[in-house]
Amino acid sequence: MDSKLQLLTQIAQGVAVHFGSQCEVVIHDLRGESMESSIVFIENGQVSNRKIGDGPSEIVLETLKKDPDLLKDRLSYLTRTEDGRILKSSTMYIRGSDNMVDYILGLNYDITGLLTIENAVKSLISTGETAGDHNREPKKITHNVNDLLDTLIEQSVALVGKPVALMSKDDKVQAIQYLNDAGAFLITKSGDKVSSYFGISKFTLYSYMDANKEKA
Repeated sequence: MDSKLQLLTQIAQGVAVHFGSQCEVVIHDLRGESMESSIVFIENGQVSNRKIGDGPSEIVLETLKKDPDLLKDRLSYLTRTEDGRILKSSTMYIRGSDNMVDYILGLNYDITGLLTIENAVKSLISTGETAGDHNREPKKITHNVNDLLDTLIEQSVALVGKPVALMSKDDKVQAIQYLNDAGAFLITKSGDKVSSYFGISKFTLYSYMDANKEKA
């Protein structure tokens, strides 16, 4: 274990103890060749039912796709577990001397019970006025890359707003571009699954991925 990971582990253990069993603290290692087992440390993994050796989240894939200079820590946003619990999450990028992201330190606090209390209080104090849009769907936390790819495909279809059978070429291009931007094709053999799902060849898939570059 290198000194940076050792320090992160010490911090993660302290944060987990300080905030208790509802606070999951996870460390992803982005230096390895395989992203399919990026979790190298986790405390209170029962929050998302993940363990050491599990795969990356959407945030990890997005990190690998983006210019490191443009990455900023994401603090206090909502995510959702596979069993429907809502988490308040933060993602911090830990960089090396070359400014590349070596590790991701993630905090996921289960606020499901607190939201239940909040909703009960709201029903008592609500005046019927709208206070902005707070209904944005939290991103799902998945256990492995296959589940993550399925989730990203679902999101691409939802973005287009119609089933694959009714999609035009432009619709499929939009969906494929979404998957590409989300880092879906960093997952091993994802091209085969996506091609099959959208009913296109691998050659067509690559042309759709490059469609925006050609327009530029």
